[in-house]
Amino acid sequence: MSTDSEEASRIAVPRDDGGPATVFEHLWTPYRMAYIRGEGKPTGAHDCPFCLIPQMDDEEGLVVARGEHVFAVLNLYPYNAGHLMLVPYRHVPDYTDLTAAEVAELGEFTQTAMRVVRAVSGAHGFNIGMNQGSVAGAGIADHLHQHAVPRWGGDTNFMPVIGLTRVLPQVLRETRALLAQHWPDGRPVPEA
Repeated sequence: MSTDSEEASRIAVPRDDGGPATVFEHLWTPYRMAYIRGEGKPTGAHDCPFCLIPQMDDEEGLVVARGEHVFAVLNLYPYNAGHLMLVPYRHVPDYTDLTAAEVAELGEFTQTAMRVVRAVSGAHGFNIGMNQGSVAGAGIADHLHQHAVPRWGGDTNFMPVIGLTRVLPQVLRETRALLAQHWPDGRPVPEA
């Protein structure tokens, strides 16, 4: 049942002879405009989620592993199950701001994340990347973070394509515990 405000926010989209407007419904989220304009976004290390998470216990912060310069954390809004972010502790916005030691550990954590996720879930591939700057899509542009998104053959099935819904088969705390349990303490993880 929709409310009057939901109905008022729906805009009719004309048919376009089998194009996207005939397939996709539009979900208007005017409350996100404040976020897009920068309202409520972190303004520094004092309110940056990536600076606050390391101060939490691992379960509360969804931290999978901690290194000297970098930590691995589950994405709170994952694209797929097991979507990790590799984050330097230091509050810097750009990849070029990292020290050689931070770059090295970020690379090591990325490799370990791939090995661990493959070992526990049989991922077929990964999307690895970072968005540099808000114009490039970084939700938190002031604190560098790299995504490691596991992929499986067929993970883009009818649910996200037609149903516009992602199915995540495990709650985040269970995923965190599973990955943390298999994250090595300085030992290499064998390839799956």
